[in-house]
Amino acid sequence: MTSLWESLTVDARDPSRLAHWWAEALGYQVITDKPDEVEIRRAPDQVPGIVFVPVTDGKVTKNRLHLDLRPADQEAEVERLVDMGARHVDVGQGDVEWTVLADPEGNEFCVLRQRG
Repeated sequence: MTSLWESLTVDARDPSRLAHWWAEALGYQVITDKPDEVEIRRAPDQVPGIVFVPVTDGKVTKNRLHLDLRPADQEAEVERLVDMGARHVDVGQGDVEWTVLADPEGNEFCVLRQRG
């Protein structure tokens, strides 16, 4: 027996704002937008989704889990995401082929180079 990956849950100070940011970043749709839970998915009937839930405390340390994005054009995508409110961060990655960014609440994610 195996399990189906239903969703990834993200703690957020402002779940609706962060969910809408990620929906725009990924080209997803907001499926549910309630005070205690906001969910985004590629399409309403497709899983996994990303669920944003409210917390009162802010992010303190590096994420133990993060998303890797692989766009067709890494440089253009990094520029687009930064224009949307992401920021460059150093998590000790050194000189690598990917770019580490943080979303508006400080959650790190990587933008990879296109596959060669």
